[in-house]
Amino acid sequence: MNSSKQALIYSFVAKGSVVLAEHTAFSGNFSTVAVQCLQKLPPNSTRSTYSCDGHTFNFLVNRGFVFLVVADEAAGRSVPFVFLERVREDFMQRYGSSIDEEGQHPLADDADEDDFLFEDRFSIAYNLDREFGPRLKDHMQYCVNHPEEINKLSKVKAHLSDVKGIMMDNIEKIELLVGKTETLQSQADSFHRHGRELRRKMWLQNLRFKLMVGGGIAALILIIWLMVCRGFKC
Repeated sequence: MNSSKQALIYSFVAKGSVVLAEHTAFSGNFSTVAVQCLQKLPPNSTRSTYSCDGHTFNFLVNRGFVFLVVADEAAGRSVPFVFLERVREDFMQRYGSSIDEEGQHPLADDADEDDFLFEDRFSIAYNLDREFGPRLKDHMQYCVNHPEEINKLSKVKAHLSDVKGIMMDNIEKIELLVGKTETLQSQADSFHRHGRELRRKMWLQNLRFKLMVGGGIAALILIIWLMVCRGFKC
């Protein structure tokens, strides 16, 4: 792979394994390596990066479409993904409504291995390459010509990701505190319930004791009264 020192080198938009549009100003085997990486993308992944020979192959997946940019490793990951977000937004603004019309537009078709559909997909790819290939070039050139703006955007996105991570962490802590509060409330309710039961039990025991004492005194009084009455012949 050969290229001069430029942050963004090669880009494409693909549907499944079919490259619909691409652009590069350099010679090299970037497209071959990119397709090999495309076939290794993990399922359900929205962002992936592979490294090879001093370059990164950055993938953004959205609604079944794969957006790729090959970048110099020195560019890091933030700048390439800012570029990919720009490309994705432009692509969806242009073709999103057609994609949403299921069955009305070939872009909405799932990959099919039937021979008669291959020509349609090839034609779509050829037409989109002519339509959207220049847009890839424009976005790439814009990012190269406005490094300060792109760096600011990448920092903002990185900051938003950090804030999101902090928010998720705080949410987890709040949920933990709520769980502890509910546990303490349950323990307090249990304590009050056991307290009431203990007081009721002690009251019943006290009542039994008083009845037993009262009954004993009454019996003693009765015995004394009978003894006195016999003595005096009551």
